[in-house]
Amino acid sequence: MTSLSASADARLTALTDWLATVLGTRDYALAPASADASFRRYFRVTLASPAPVGAGARSLIAMDAPPPREDCRPFVHVAALLAEAGVNAPAVHAQDLEHGFLLLADLGDTTYLRALDEHNADALFGDALDTLVRWQGATRAGALPPYDAALLRRELMLFPEWYVARHRGITLTASEEASLLGVFERIIAANLAQPAVFVHRDYMPRNLMVSAPNPGVLDFQDAVIGPITYDVASLFKDAFVSWPEERVLDWTIRYWERARRARLPVAADFGAFWRDFEFMGLQRHLKVLGIFARIRHRDGKPGYVEDTPRFLAYARPVAARYAELAPLVRLLDRLEQNAPTVGYTF
Repeated sequence: MTSLSASADARLTALTDWLATVLGTRDYALAPASADASFRRYFRVTLASPAPVGAGARSLIAMDAPPPREDCRPFVHVAALLAEAGVNAPAVHAQDLEHGFLLLADLGDTTYLRALDEHNADALFGDALDTLVRWQGATRAGALPPYDAALLRRELMLFPEWYVARHRGITLTASEEASLLGVFERIIAANLAQPAVFVHRDYMPRNLMVSAPNPGVLDFQDAVIGPITYDVASLFKDAFVSWPEERVLDWTIRYWERARRARLPVAADFGAFWRDFEFMGLQRHLKVLGIFARIRHRDGKPGYVEDTPRFLAYARPVAARYAELAPLVRLLDRLEQNAPTVGYTF
């Protein structure tokens, strides 16, 4: 093994020992492959000669997911579901679930996030939509956990707990909190009224790879069965790149047309589908604001919170379009204006 010293990292030492057993050699190079907001780490394994695993590939990906903070079993399960659906996800070539190690196929190092520009976006997103429709069309009851009211609500509560209170230092009054919770219940009701399909739950350019077939799909271990608009909203309202609303509208129409041709249960009227898309996107925007603040303050990773203004910019126009979301508009106004942390009336 070359490239990385294992002396200061017990898990890295254990991983390299496991890889040597699986690969039948220590004649390989190991280097970081990608960063992750979780406790998972990924390393690219470059072999001097083909190993007995990996279909003769000389480049593989090793995942280190330390128990009990991470569990590899959902990843392995969802990888199989994606493969059954005809989606290009990394094959699992070897696994040690007890210790949290996986050896995966390498889908390359060019993410959609790196490759996308205004000229190729239509083609790349077209491939992503075709893959999404294929994934949703493979839905079968009971194969994944439900994206139910409890989970949607738990995610939304990250916003007042971590973004509003911890990151912005704002304490809501009892009436303010009650009004915000009322908004959350309206969002959840709108989300749960949608048809339920397989949901990747992080279907965004950072987790899509330019590959053949295109795209390769990563980071799917949190997949559930839930609202049909969720992955579409994730794709076009991304954490790290924003698009003009007219392009988002056009791409969403293209998804809706594909979904109807595939007989997926989308709303027959696009206006109704767009409202579903906006309410689902709003749930995700508020959740991500909370998650990015939590990553900063609990996990000590400051980079993500720098993208919170993007999500405020996503959330406010949606909240302003619907009268039932007015209390959220007033809170977002307060956050954007950095108003004093005194009470106000909804």
